Order: sequence, then structure tokens, then C-alpha cells
Amino acid sequence: MNAITTHNCAKLKLSILYLPISLVLVILLLLYKRNAINVHSYIQIQKDSFFYLNAKLSQFPVIEYNLSEVGNTLVNFSFLSIFVVYAPKIWESLLSASIFALIFSCILKKIFAVPRPAAVFNNNSFVIIGKTLHGCNSLPSGHSITVFATLTILLIAFMPKKLNYKILWCSLVLIVGSMLVLTRVAIGAHYPLDVVAGSIVGYICALLGIFINEKYKIWAWVNNKKYYPIFILTFLIFCVLLVIKILNENLIIFDLSLVCLIISIYKITTVYVQK
Repeated sequence: MNAITTHNCAKLKLSILYLPISLVLVILLLLYKRNAINVHSYIQIQKDSFFYLNAKLSQFPVIEYNLSEVGNTLVNFSFLSIFVVYAPKIWESLLSASIFALIFSCILKKIFAVPRPAAVFNNNSFVIIGKTLHGCNSLPSGHSITVFATLTILLIAFMPKKLNYKILWCSLVLIVGSMLVLTRVAIGAHYPLDVVAGSIVGYICALLGIFINEKYKIWAWVNNKKYYPIFILTFLIFCVLLVIKILNENLIIFDLSLVCLIISIYKITTVYVQK
């Protein structure tokens, strides 16, 4: 499995960045044409679509709330933890991408300072699932960045050779990604364009993560079994954090994440002891 992911990441070309950059330019152009290059207008042009999507998507609150947490880095890393053993190349790219994601998310949120829906609209006028978020950090959606950064790495790492399978695989990833990021609108945490922007940024972060890792081999040690104790300790800390999450929020997504971590810790420990 690692041989396939390594080969796919190695043959990636910089030209793949043309698509997300083009999408960013198109969005900026559309906002400019609608005179929405300011916080107030940015929110107002999305008001109707936000209320519509929020009303339609929030009809299954438990499912939406659980799926929304897939964008939580703790949950995200837990589901991917088993790849430390079977496809460490994914983790090499993921670690670099996560650093870019953190940097872009923090910087862009501060630059745009867009207030979240709950800080603008009457909280009784739309559905809020889970915690009510009032901060001025709506754009871009951090959860969407995490989701698409991860999915893009998986998309490239496991890209099939045949064209028909490539189309099917890309379509599947795009559909799953769209469903996951739209949950942020469903729970009343973000406007539609927040998740679109977050998805594009996540895609770019994943590509940058792969390119940087291929050029400088920063995380090459991930493939070395003698460093497995680092992952074992880290994942044990994740387990403690997930237990706290379960006690406080009791979401099934946290239970599933914990199960994934326990299985991964067992497998990593077994491989390390037998090395």
C-alpha cells in the first residue's frame, strides 16, 4: 500500500495548483461584481442561501452534528492513525499539510474577521446544533480546511491508474467532502462560501504538504519503526482527549474515533515489539 501512495505522490506536478488558484480568482471576481468585498455585503449576499441550506440540512441534527466533527483534527487523525503502519507516506504528507492548514486558517480568519451567523442573525431564526459560536472567525471554515486537506491527500495517494476508475474515485471523494463540509452550514456555524473557501484552502494545503514533503523529506522518519513510540504516546494522549469529549458531548463519532485509535495503538505496538 505504501508503495502505491509513494508512487502517486512522487509523480504529482505543480500544474495541479492551477485549478484551486483559478477557483479562488473566480470567487473573488464574483464577489467583486456583486460589490461584496466587505464583511457586511459578504454576509448579506449569502443570507437567503444560508437560511435555506441550514433549514434543509438540519433535519437530521444528530447525523449532521456527528459528521461535522470529522473536520475536528482529533477525530480526523484518529481515523487515519492506522496508516502509520500501512501507508506512512500519507502521514508524511498529512503532517506537512496540517501545518499549512493551521497557518492559513489562523491568518485568513484574522484578516477577514467575518462574524459567524449566530453573531449576526437572530438565533431563533435558524437552526443551531451543538455549541453556539459567536466569534468573528467564520471565513474560512477551519473544519472544511481539515476535511479537504485530508481527502485530497487520500485522493492522490490512492488514485487509480485507469481513467474510468479515476473519474469514479474523484467523484466519490468530492461528494463525500461536500457532504461533510456542508454540515457546518447545517449546524449554523458557517455561511456557504465559508465552507467553499475552506475546501479550496484545504485542497491547496494538501498539495503544498505533498510537494514540500517530496522535496525536503521532512517527515521521512515516520516510516522508521524506531520512532513508533512517538505515535504510541501521541495516540494515547488522543485517547484521553477523546474520553473527555465522550463524557462531555457523548457523540458516536468520538466513540468510533476512540475504537480506531485503540486498534491502531495495538497494531503499532505489535509491529514495534516485533521489529
